[in-house]
Amino acid sequence: MLARRAPPSVASVPEELRIQRVEVGFVGAPPVRQVERASGVSGVEVDGSILRCLVFGSFQPFLEALRGYEVTSLESRPTPSTSHMEEP
Repeated sequence: MLARRAPPSVASVPEELRIQRVEVGFVGAPPVRQVERASGVSGVEVDGSILRCLVFGSFQPFLEALRGYEVTSLESRPTPSTSHMEEP
């Protein structure tokens, strides 16, 4: 019998993984205002039916902003925090 491990908590997730660059495709216009108002979301950009932004911490407020809209694609990539980036 395998021992079950508890899922990692937010506190145990490395800082670099707490900032995600997200790109979402929609049928029709994206919910820009709802996403811009979501806690932890910044840098919202729209190109037609594609919305791009940064999500800090929990995805829950971001996902709630998408409720009621048809999502055709969703991509999320970890982005290093600015405190870990090297200066040019």
